[in-house]
Amino acid sequence: MIRAVVFDVGETLVRDDRYWASWADWLGAPRHTVAALVGAVVAQGRDNADALRLIRPGIDVAAEYAAREAAGQGERLDESDLYSDTRPALAALQGQGVRVVVAGNQTVKAAELLRALNLPADLVATSGEWGVAKPSAEFFARVLAAAGTLAYETLYVGDHPANDIGPAKQAGLLTAHLRRGPWGYLWADTPTAAEADFRIDGLHELVDIIR
Repeated sequence: MIRAVVFDVGETLVRDDRYWASWADWLGAPRHTVAALVGAVVAQGRDNADALRLIRPGIDVAAEYAAREAAGQGERLDESDLYSDTRPALAALQGQGVRVVVAGNQTVKAAELLRALNLPADLVATSGEWGVAKPSAEFFARVLAAAGTLAYETLYVGDHPANDIGPAKQAGLLTAHLRRGPWGYLWADTPTAAEADFRIDGLHELVDIIR
């Protein structure tokens, strides 16, 4: 019996359009160029921040992030950034008596912005707050502690096979691979994605899975 559903954030609940567009504007590069480079490094299996390094070789991403925040051009998140099925699907799961947790590789500020949206979730946490990130086993240990459930009672939902599906399964959790976003589409047919307990194209499908 699934007692908790835990969600990744980027390209699972939230669109990354604004995130990459804001970096493009900050670096003075066309938004299409940045989007294309993100796709290219993803296809090569590289860190998506390498897209920024291609535009500005030697860039200190953390320092530039801090500079953007200081200039008032840092992270932003509002209702328009959510996928259309995010809020209703989470609410439907809560209505079924399932504990809903949001936990992904995001910054401390992203956690604050997510909480400000008042999502139908029992808990919102990020790697920035925990000091540990996917795909580490410690991240999923924190997930289970946050959910308050056993591994086999917990379903982790994400788009990224290597960061979400593989390590969550290794930790004993059930998994659902979401075919959404660059990683979800590009790697949908990889062996790791195929190992997911469930393969979905939208969050509403989870309601029937839980039922």
